[in-house]
Amino acid sequence: MNAVKQPVKRSFVFFLVPDFTMIAFATALDPLRSANRMLGYEAYSWRLASLDGKPVRASNGVQCAVDTSLEDERRKMSGPDRPSMAIVCSGLDVEKYYNKSVFAWLREEYNRGVAIGGLCTGAHILAAAGLLSNKRCAIHWENLPGFSEAFPKVNVFADLFEVDQNIYTCAGGTAALDMMLKLIGEDFDENVVNRVCEQVLTDRVRSPTDRQRLPLRARLGVQNSKVLTIIELMEANLSEPLSLIEIADHVDLSRRQIERLFRSEMGRSPARYYLEIRLDRARHLLIQSSMPVVEVAVACGFVSASHFSKCYRELYARSPQQERVDRKQLMAA
Repeated sequence: MNAVKQPVKRSFVFFLVPDFTMIAFATALDPLRSANRMLGYEAYSWRLASLDGKPVRASNGVQCAVDTSLEDERRKMSGPDRPSMAIVCSGLDVEKYYNKSVFAWLREEYNRGVAIGGLCTGAHILAAAGLLSNKRCAIHWENLPGFSEAFPKVNVFADLFEVDQNIYTCAGGTAALDMMLKLIGEDFDENVVNRVCEQVLTDRVRSPTDRQRLPLRARLGVQNSKVLTIIELMEANLSEPLSLIEIADHVDLSRRQIERLFRSEMGRSPARYYLEIRLDRARHLLIQSSMPVVEVAVACGFVSASHFSKCYRELYARSPQQERVDRKQLMAA
């Protein structure tokens, strides 16, 4: 006699970190509710947790009540209420988040076979917990420079989401929807996923490797393919900038032609544009990491800290040191 196939049952714990991103949290949670509705039974259940069991404020100012505390979750690990998956929901200022108890809980859940997830900047917390060494992960593009410098052993990508050995990470925003639809698709057939898509008014599940940001053509309003190719080369070579001669060889143009193109399309010289995107990366590193200023300078292709400081002050009207001081004061406010 054939055994009756048991219906899928999966439970989630969403661990909320102060200043978590509401859009990533909502677009991860609501597909589960929609799937339950489409299926006609509670295939997915969830509870919300915080460090102390008290409400957590999202980055948009909304206070979110929770069901359990970290202490409660630790007690549930060895019983029938152990979750199938624990998902860290974070957002702004994740670099300052450090809690050994949370890190230990995540490691123990993972070692017990519980899948672990990170939404938006959640990969930063998973990496700090030691769960991402030599693993693939995704994080929001804005946090990628600082993350790469802080966790060099992690294979981080500007993808929508990544799944590696029972660890799920996504870049936040609506990418959380794509990651959860993939998970639902692993549990059920494509028909269920399509019905959920129709319910939440999305026309498809995006690929994990779909780009996070708008294409350069749309983001910059530039149509010239040669200029776009040059900018892509620049963005791919920030720590060791290419010379204009090297760029010219790559795109089969003369230096004079490149100069004219950039003056026409970008309103500045190619050297000036290259400098600005290197300084933009430096600003992200100053804000998101504790790297010494001299290391930030080297990481962004400057041969000396003094030259870096001079260029930074000219563009942003403050020194790199003042940028970091202002950031600390803002975070402490």
